[in-house]
Amino acid sequence: MTTRRSAAIIGAGLAGTSAGLGLLDAGFDVTIYSDRDRETLRDKVPPTGVGVYFGRSQEWDAEIIEDLYEVGKTTGMSVRLYGGAGEDRAPVLEYDPDYGYIAAAVDLRLRADDRLGRFLDRGGRFEVTTVDVDHLDEIAAAADLTLVATGKGGLSSLFPVDESRTHYREPQRRLLQVTLTGVDHGPDVFSYRSPAGAGHSLYNLDSENGELFVGPFLHKDAGATWSFIVFAKPSGAWASRIDDVHDAVTARRAIAGIFGEFFPEDAPVIDRLQVIESDPVSWLKGAVTPTVRQAVATTKSGHPVAAIGDTAIAVDPVAGQGAQNTVIQIAELVKAARAHDGEFSADWLAEEFEKHWQRRGQAAVEVTRLFLGDPDYATHLELSFPAAAVDPNVAQALLGLLSDPNPLLGLRTREDVENFITAVAGEPYDQVLARFAPAGQFSGAAPATVTV
Repeated sequence: MTTRRSAAIIGAGLAGTSAGLGLLDAGFDVTIYSDRDRETLRDKVPPTGVGVYFGRSQEWDAEIIEDLYEVGKTTGMSVRLYGGAGEDRAPVLEYDPDYGYIAAAVDLRLRADDRLGRFLDRGGRFEVTTVDVDHLDEIAAAADLTLVATGKGGLSSLFPVDESRTHYREPQRRLLQVTLTGVDHGPDVFSYRSPAGAGHSLYNLDSENGELFVGPFLHKDAGATWSFIVFAKPSGAWASRIDDVHDAVTARRAIAGIFGEFFPEDAPVIDRLQVIESDPVSWLKGAVTPTVRQAVATTKSGHPVAAIGDTAIAVDPVAGQGAQNTVIQIAELVKAARAHDGEFSADWLAEEFEKHWQRRGQAAVEVTRLFLGDPDYATHLELSFPAAAVDPNVAQALLGLLSDPNPLLGLRTREDVENFITAVAGEPYDQVLARFAPAGQFSGAAPATVTV
């Protein structure tokens, strides 16, 4: 008789529940450990992000669980950039391409809870207990495979920072997230910005202050809602506004204030949105130091354990790579574990992480640096954003990097970027860029009334 292999997973967020369900279906005897019970995880803690799946990541996620959600899906993004400060602040460029794929924004608490429910229904074990390094040592001693999915905190310090792959030593943005309700997902919403209406998310950039994402969202209880993330540059005017946020009401007030002052064309829609009264933790503020860790560690008794999700690679959410990177890593790790015949040694775990780094992890880190405006990508931004404003094929290719960031790794020099624009646009890059002129003002005007 063949003995079932065992797996232990520390953490019950998206990473932990995805790994638990995937490994259970792969024939493992699996236990998920969490310091919070199921009700608390779903209803008493804030979401750890918007967790948008852009395009291809949904293919990997489908290897773990079928798509359960119809709400929160978009087909493109309306982008607007303002430059300058004070009286010199002015519209610079805009574009509104279809992605060429579908994006889905679903409450991460709902995604995790649905996975946990299936996991339990199929015989998985869920233990509510605090796991420290000593308890982890005991757990790892009894399991064939042990994965740590405690996010950016928790047991992440067990895994040393990989200095060669970590580019920042402090957060690049102050973050404020909130989910609001009161406006539907119909075709008339934001129609002055896009003929797709609510079918396209909004992405507003301000060169001095940061970025602001707005998108249709599936809230765990309220259903069709809108999720907002403010990415405030620490030195900009938006950062101090986050300091005043202490609940959903003040989060909404801060969002509305930013729109009213900096993006007034969108303010009439935003003013109609309200907090979700049934979910007082529908908001979150904080900051992320983008960090890549050595993904394999050894407990005090010598048992190897591996980091997954944000515990291994924590990115700023500005490019939406965190949840996607997580599900891709886990889907491939589950396939590898299913096929592996032998010990899950430290070398095997390290090799699998290196495969993930080459497959997606490095590209996820780099595309995040691009959208953060990292100086290493100044040339890319200088050329690609104006080209996107005048050529929809370039705009679609630029946003295509959110789904598959790997092409960015091949764009290392100015010539590479010029050739990329030429190939995508179907005409010489310099002819594309010659058509660009600063917007002066954006097309369309905010409606006097809003569909609610």
